[in-house]
Amino acid sequence: MNRQIRKSPVRLIDVDGTQLGVVPLEDARQRADESGLDLVEVGASANPPVVRILDWGKLKYEKEKKAREARKKTHVIEVKEVKYRPSIDEHDYDIKTKRARRFLESGKKVKVTIFFLYRQLRRPELGAQILDKVTKELADVATVESRSRLDGRRMILVLAPLPADILKKNQEAAAEKSQKPSPAATS
Repeated sequence: MNRQIRKSPVRLIDVDGTQLGVVPLEDARQRADESGLDLVEVGASANPPVVRILDWGKLKYEKEKKAREARKKTHVIEVKEVKYRPSIDEHDYDIKTKRARRFLESGKKVKVTIFFLYRQLRRPELGAQILDKVTKELADVATVESRSRLDGRRMILVLAPLPADILKKNQEAAAEKSQKPSPAATS
């Protein structure tokens, strides 16, 4: 590893952030050694280059700590996939739709995929009908985020969960609706 040592002057910044001016590189190294800290180049493209006296281990630790905190605060939205076929039976359809509802209620996005086999590709409207039916059944807990046309052998729909406040209003409205007696029952 052949590193060319600069003998040119550098702009030196002290530990507390005060600028000490333009000094030879050897003087900057000597000051860093005297203080027991590291000499770090912070502005390589400047003329003359900018170096700073600081504790490199402490700086590295603080950067890692900030990165860990940022990762903690991020909210990763998980995407679950539910696969249908154009010739799906009603019972299978109900089970998969209930599963999609459960995923949406737990706050996950759902990717609904219609997978076509060979001759089924001639009737893509069957897949579109299933996607429409799923969208209508899950309208109280989800919104359509994206919908694609036939892509190869697949047709894809992505559903995103409704925000919590809207979901709560929908559940309250459904509860009120189920408590009211129907007009046919009162006759």
